[in-house]
Amino acid sequence: MSQRSIPPFRADHVGSLLRPPELHAARERAARGEITAEELKAVEDEAIRGVVELQRQVGLSSATDGEFRRASWHMDFIYQLDGISRSDERLRVKFFNAAGDLEFSPPGLQVTGKIGLSEPIFAEHFEFLKSVVSEGVTPKLTIPSPSMVYYRGGRAAVDETVYPDLEEFFADLSAAYGRQIEAMGERGCTYLQLDDTSLAYLNDPKQRELVSRMGIDADTLHLRNIRTMNAAIAAKPEGMTITTHLCRGNFRSSWAAEGSYDFVAEALFNELNVDGYFLEFDDERSGGFEPLRFVPKGKYVVLGLVTTKRGELESVDSLRRRIEQAASYVDADQLCLSPQCGFSSTEEGNDITHDEQRRKLELIVETAEKVWG
Repeated sequence: MSQRSIPPFRADHVGSLLRPPELHAARERAARGEITAEELKAVEDEAIRGVVELQRQVGLSSATDGEFRRASWHMDFIYQLDGISRSDERLRVKFFNAAGDLEFSPPGLQVTGKIGLSEPIFAEHFEFLKSVVSEGVTPKLTIPSPSMVYYRGGRAAVDETVYPDLEEFFADLSAAYGRQIEAMGERGCTYLQLDDTSLAYLNDPKQRELVSRMGIDADTLHLRNIRTMNAAIAAKPEGMTITTHLCRGNFRSSWAAEGSYDFVAEALFNELNVDGYFLEFDDERSGGFEPLRFVPKGKYVVLGLVTTKRGELESVDSLRRRIEQAASYVDADQLCLSPQCGFSSTEEGNDITHDEQRRKLELIVETAEKVWG
């Protein structure tokens, strides 16, 4: 076994990072009209330079922009697809943590026109990131998977006069993503991650019940999502690694779903044509490693063993033991290590300090060096 020179890396991370106080302040001022969009961008640029340097200092081989230009890990992207607009209705998502429950009420979406892509989304974001990473560090772009468009509203959010046949909707969605992926490849992106909560949520019987009440076939939705994603990445550029991250919810140190990967595992690992999977395994919510028995040769699993939801620091020894346990089901040479989720999937961020975030990233690098050399 050895370190890897291409993604996913032995020590990796999901994508989002805690926003610095000055960026929070600038976004608030911009919302009040006190500074211009250009002035806000200048603050974002400087914050991204700083967080890219943080990733270099801790020893990571890849770097994201921390998703610093976004309020949300997914909706900032989805609203820019042709044919999609914000809904007047707000979603009601219940999150849980050790202290109790909280409700997240983001705006919903409506599909009111044909899905398309007039111009690549986050292209300028990626080009800036690529311009500031150090030599030898791979810039990584994270975007929501196409699954998230349908999962955020189901059939009720798709205008039947525009798409009387849902198969046409999914075909257009995959085609738009295909053009996005092609455009990012033209800009030098070699590491793309499709973030997907649907494939993780569907492991939770309560979430499948909720999906059924939306009029969706909860027993086969994961297969539909896998087909849509495969169509989107079918013509991925040569030299580009595509991974997916499965998350059970991440908002202010809270989660929305639980359950092992058993329900989706066999199809997820054998039918979804990605190069690697970032999976949550930070506590009992995620179940055991047994579903990894379905992972075929040639694919990689990035074990999310380090939690981003609490500041307490795991130990190298405990992480090594858990990697050894996972290796009972899939070859250790197919494993990597990361946090279980982003540190700040929304701009609010998790209940963790910047120092705790740094120490967790350093721990991941240290552990990977001891396990894989």
